[in-house]
Amino acid sequence: MNVKKHPLKIGKKLLGGPAPLFILGPCVIEGEKPLLRTAKKILAICDDLGIEFIFKASYDKANRTSASSYRGIGPREGCAMLAEVGAAIGVPVTTDIHSPEEALIAAELIDLLQIPAFLCRQTDLIVAAAKTGRVVNVKKGQFLAPWDLKPIAEKLMSAGCVNFFFTERGTTFGYNNLVADMRSLYWIREAGYHIVFDATHSVQRPGGGGDCTTGDGILAPVLARAAMAVGVDGIFMETHENPAKAFSDGPNQIPLGNLRKVLTSLMAIHRALH
Repeated sequence: MNVKKHPLKIGKKLLGGPAPLFILGPCVIEGEKPLLRTAKKILAICDDLGIEFIFKASYDKANRTSASSYRGIGPREGCAMLAEVGAAIGVPVTTDIHSPEEALIAAELIDLLQIPAFLCRQTDLIVAAAKTGRVVNVKKGQFLAPWDLKPIAEKLMSAGCVNFFFTERGTTFGYNNLVADMRSLYWIREAGYHIVFDATHSVQRPGGGGDCTTGDGILAPVLARAAMAVGVDGIFMETHENPAKAFSDGPNQIPLGNLRKVLTSLMAIHRALH
């Protein structure tokens, strides 16, 4: 079954339409005020550039390197906070879920459910997300080849979900390193699936700091430009007002002050292609 016959409607936004859809926001919720402040700044930039986006933040970072690392505020409070921010700025919201129970909680308030890369083959989680009726974004595991996504798609469809897409976020390359293979984007699209490229997680160095993940955030815009040139339905990028002080994934997030420049270059590439 080819599921890429129609654009996916996420709230009032379209993935797979004539324009790319961006997924933007901080890695993790750090409080109500900074979350809303960041969302408003992203909205102002995107409105000025004529860009459609979904706002993203995690209520729980369940896959932290160290037990002492900041996790988040929990699913119920986090989803409620995200929904309030989404309503305030008028855009759909997304967050990652980690269990069937969290899928049910998030589906009440969240427009797009995200399956983390390390959980992309967890059948109970996939099926639970599929049955909510929400659009589902499955991040391709760092340990999977592009063609390994077919069984995941079949799990989603067997549970009644045809409104889903995949996100490429790099592949394990060796000790504490990932590589983003642009061929993967082509192959996933050729298989009939909507595809988004995650620029900021693709430059991670998992566990590179011993008790924390490091990364090469300066390369995130470079990979995003390459992905846009290949042809994708959207770009996922985490952004923060001050990445050096971010509670999670600071080395990989794009400084909010640089976001306009990054988005402008990506849209220029899109216009050149189309």
